[in-house]
Amino acid sequence: MKILGIETSCDETAVAVVENGKKVLSFGVCSSARQHVKTGGIIPETAARRQTESIIPVLEKVLSPTNNTSIDAISVTVGPGLIGSLLVGVETAKTLALVWGKPIIPVNHLIAHIYANFIEHRTNNKVHSPEFPLIALVVSGGHTDFVLMENHGDIKYLGGTRDDAAGEAFDKTARLLGLPYPGGPAISTAAEKFEIRKPKSKLNLFPRPMIDSDNLDMSFSGLKTAVLNFVKKQSSNLTIEQLSAEIQEAIVDTLVAKSLKAVEQHKPKSFLLAGGVSANKRLREKITQALKGKTKVFIPEPKYTTDNAAMIASAAYYNYQPVPWQKITANPSLSIEE
Repeated sequence: MKILGIETSCDETAVAVVENGKKVLSFGVCSSARQHVKTGGIIPETAARRQTESIIPVLEKVLSPTNNTSIDAISVTVGPGLIGSLLVGVETAKTLALVWGKPIIPVNHLIAHIYANFIEHRTNNKVHSPEFPLIALVVSGGHTDFVLMENHGDIKYLGGTRDDAAGEAFDKTARLLGLPYPGGPAISTAAEKFEIRKPKSKLNLFPRPMIDSDNLDMSFSGLKTAVLNFVKKQSSNLTIEQLSAEIQEAIVDTLVAKSLKAVEQHKPKSFLLAGGVSANKRLREKITQALKGKTKVFIPEPKYTTDNAAMIASAAYYNYQPVPWQKITANPSLSIEE
């Protein structure tokens, strides 16, 4: 089955065609990130306007090698996200479903991030697929959630951040350091420079809130406040690179510790890291090392960690529940359990 995926929940305009939930046949993304660098963050109206301009060109690019009559179904992100952005994708998908006479599957963006791990991935010429039951950590700019999946469509929320998401903590602390948007990649780049120079440095300047609590909840607002107070003192001779390394290590240590706790409590066959922050090199390294021998760890290829349409089409294949196009609506506040 070939499914067309459309993703426009934030500042990316993404389209892909995926076969049987695994094989990406065609893939395209147009981002307005460069425009948001100037404003230090995403302006919803700017993102939606850019998506309106980009959706047709990206569709044409992705469908050019594929005859649209060979598309079996259409999938689209319906939430969560920015309402203006969501509507661009939703209305486009509904129009195509009507014109082509194809079924349409609404997809939860957060759950779709998990399915980036189901896209065909080869190691030593072997294809690896997650096994159930599994635990997934979805970590992004707006969400940091642990979920247990006994099977496709069977999702149980286990815990998550009580305030700021990990990605938000990266972005806001980066701004305090004077680093450009997006903050996550900026901090990661700066931190890597410090770690190359001083690989044996002990990075324990900032707190790891709730790291020792018995539950799987987290909190990153305290870390943000600690960085703010430290920067305000202006009495330190620490470089931006070292401060970046300290911030990154505090966030990564928290995520790794809670992931280890989740695996020890639930004994899953697989652990899936997902979401934009899963592109962070330090997080990928430490979580793989911490869970080695305890469960199979899956992390998407970097191009599938950020918002993309391949994960939307994959999620639709494994959770194939078509809905009449007239009933498809955008829901910006959709939760991971809906």
